Amino acid sequence: MIDKIIESYLQIRRSTGFALKLVELLLRSFARFANQRHEAFIVAKTAIEWARQTPSPLERDRRLKTVIRFARYARAENERHEIPPEGVFGKQRRRRHVPFIFSADEIARLMDMASRHRLRNTLVPHTYSTLFGLLAATGLRVSEAFNLQMNDVTADGLVIRATKFRKNRLVPFHDTTAAALDRYIARRRLFAGEENYLFVSLSGKRLCYQSVCKIFHSLLCAAGVQREPHLPQPRIHSLRHTFAVRALENCPVDRDRINQHMLALSTYMGHSSLESTFWYLDATPQLLNGIARAWEVFVWGGEQ
Repeated sequence: MIDKIIESYLQIRRSTGFALKLVELLLRSFARFANQRHEAFIVAKTAIEWARQTPSPLERDRRLKTVIRFARYARAENERHEIPPEGVFGKQRRRRHVPFIFSADEIARLMDMASRHRLRNTLVPHTYSTLFGLLAATGLRVSEAFNLQMNDVTADGLVIRATKFRKNRLVPFHDTTAAALDRYIARRRLFAGEENYLFVSLSGKRLCYQSVCKIFHSLLCAAGVQREPHLPQPRIHSLRHTFAVRALENCPVDRDRINQHMLALSTYMGHSSLESTFWYLDATPQLLNGIARAWEVFVWGGEQ
């Protein structure tokens, strides 16, 4: 019975644009756990015991909250379903890693090493140098870049379709980025394949995240972009972090323009809320201090 309710719950929520891949996995796991106990309805004690199976306090909290949201839906249909209590595992707060921020020189070295990939007579060097450059220049999510189709590159910018939050948006880019994309597309058209993706693998298929990450880290090593173990480590997603931080570094000091700048950046990057954009201030102490100093100059006067 729980399985049938899960089906309707997922169907209704997905109709509003949610993907719910992880939610489905968790609820299916909970349903199997409940079925082993021959329970046809949600039992709060069972939900807590199921959530407690993982050693991570954060994961326990996430598991239980997933069942709580589902239970509220199920109870609206039948009051025999119990809603587990909140806060059983204490108040958990997700800790986000301090981002690695590339310097302009490090990005240039990464792209240079990508352009000199050993498969020089193929599209591969051009694919990776253009991909990494585009991520750095626009702050796209990696998945958004992977999903770009040839006709998504327009004179007005990149058309990003059905993103993380099922929204479409247009991402304008600089003339230098447009020129780099034009050069790449000219070469890409020579490698026609079954797929219409902008960035493709050697076999002509959509890029695989794991394979790209492996090449990314090998190029970083070859370019000498490394950090000590106790410092933030570069990841491919760090190119998006770098874009956001550099954009915030150019934030104007006029109060109204600061608000406009933050809102524009949040929209440009496809954030679901301004909170996601403001996180970069907390996560990057140097940036926060710089903006604080600029704000003091604006309030009290004097030279920056």
